[in-house]
Amino acid sequence: MATKQPPPLMKKHSQTDLVSRLKTRKILGVGGEDDDGEVHRSKISQVLGNEIKFAVREPLGLRVWQFVSAIIFSGVAIMALAFPDQLYDAVFEEELVNSKTPIRLYGGALLSISLIMWNALYTAEKIIIRWTLLTEACYFGVQFLVTSITLVESGRVAMGATLLLISRVVFVLISIYYYYQVGRRPKKV
Repeated sequence: MATKQPPPLMKKHSQTDLVSRLKTRKILGVGGEDDDGEVHRSKISQVLGNEIKFAVREPLGLRVWQFVSAIIFSGVAIMALAFPDQLYDAVFEEELVNSKTPIRLYGGALLSISLIMWNALYTAEKIIIRWTLLTEACYFGVQFLVTSITLVESGRVAMGATLLLISRVVFVLISIYYYYQVGRRPKKV
């Protein structure tokens, strides 16, 4: 009983053929440059993205500034929640506080912002870092305006309020500086 052997399988050499490989890559849409000038090696890297593209080149001192901001926001929030009279007295140098509720609400809002600041400290996403820096700049700017208007209305200049105003201007400038530095496009090497 002779069994007939099947013919040997023919190996397809299309992947070794350079022209066929180039046609396949063109159909898949890989190998060429995209809008940002990046060459994707595979369809997976094209779909998922290149993590180097999203890595943020952090400006010098950014993480230190984020840490200091988170500490400032947390410290003032805890002080406003626990010791509203002392916080008001330290800024405006007057002991008359009609109600502690607005100062405690201020502390609650600051505590919420500080949680965002603490979480932004551990992220590498550029957009989150930029939004937290913009939030800081807006907060410090609004605080500057509110404190200035309060001082003009009261007609007195308190040393604590003056130091607060100066520090807020500095904090706005630092936050805006880092906001633009993080948003800057990296130079092509």
